[in-house]
Amino acid sequence: MKFASVLAVAVAATVVSAETNAERMARGLPPLAPARRGTPVARAKRTSPSGGSGQCNTGSIQCCESVSKSGHGSVLDELLSVLNIDIPFDTSCGVSCSPISVIGGGSGASCNQEPVCCENNSYNGLVNIGCSPINI
Repeated sequence: MKFASVLAVAVAATVVSAETNAERMARGLPPLAPARRGTPVARAKRTSPSGGSGQCNTGSIQCCESVSKSGHGSVLDELLSVLNIDIPFDTSCGVSCSPISVIGGGSGASCNQEPVCCENNSYNGLVNIGCSPINI
């Protein structure tokens, strides 16, 4: 008998919590706040916005003499072969790159060739891998 009464109370509580805001307002009660149903995207960590002028989220801004894509029979492919660097086809790479600073502007922010933001700068500027052009 106790189980039946506990079950009845649980069902009644469920029914009360399932009422609509219209029913609550008809009874003179305030509406309930909307239910927040999060998705994995909604719970994702927020970081600084991407893109934008002079912004490089993957490393320092580089000034490269040339930027080309791998696998097209260029000087870049020969250089990658000599250095024994294996990268996927059509990866954008910078050649002969040096870091530049956009802080303060002036001559430190100038680049006579192509300013880029590269993911892999571990070859001392000879070859930078995964480069994207940016505006400074």
